[in-house]
Amino acid sequence: MLNAALVEVSEYGNGVINTETGELVEIQSAPLPMVYERATKALAECSRIDECKDWANKAEALASYARQSKDDSLRKMADRIQARAIRRCGELLKQIEAGKNRFDERRHDGSDTPINRTEAAAQAGLSERQKVTALRVANVPQPVFEEAVESESPPTITQLAEIGKQAKFPVPAIDLEGIDPAHFARATELKGSLSRLASFCEKQDPSAIAKAFKPQEIKTVRQYLAVIESWFDCFVVNLE
Repeated sequence: MLNAALVEVSEYGNGVINTETGELVEIQSAPLPMVYERATKALAECSRIDECKDWANKAEALASYARQSKDDSLRKMADRIQARAIRRCGELLKQIEAGKNRFDERRHDGSDTPINRTEAAAQAGLSERQKVTALRVANVPQPVFEEAVESESPPTITQLAEIGKQAKFPVPAIDLEGIDPAHFARATELKGSLSRLASFCEKQDPSAIAKAFKPQEIKTVRQYLAVIESWFDCFVVNLE
């Protein structure tokens, strides 16, 4: 189980499972910025293709629920999680050597260990089309991916795959003006997170939200806030 909030959609209701407590939180009351940040972190650390595929499937189901409920904020969050899950599938597949020809598609010694991307994808439950899509999404340059996914209107998986298809031999799509690409990607991610957090804060009563935490959760929340406060003290000073 990934160490983060995991999206669950079932016939018994829709909610978010907090794997730290094992409790199911109703979607309507779940703090979406926190859910998204946990999902993003968990996917970045995920090392199993089948788990990433599971995230993508559940995020897709959640997006469908959000569209039916006309909840645009929830839909965008689900779309972003799905995009990150599929990209992570592709990143993991790219770590496995591609078969040189069709005779490399399976082992002849009875071993279950994948020897190429096609076999690894199949073992994870990915179809050939899903494998190709994941690889193409993973091929999108990181800064381009972050800016697109964190935008106000996240692109579809098909649109991301098309960008990745065209980026087989990528050239810088954005003038970074000397900024480190990795730092630019993280800055873009932070900008999106701040936008969602600001939107959340504008709509919510801080007193009511603070009182909604259970006693056993308060210590953890205070620890989060201490880390954030310390980080932002340095961040603001260096923000020109």
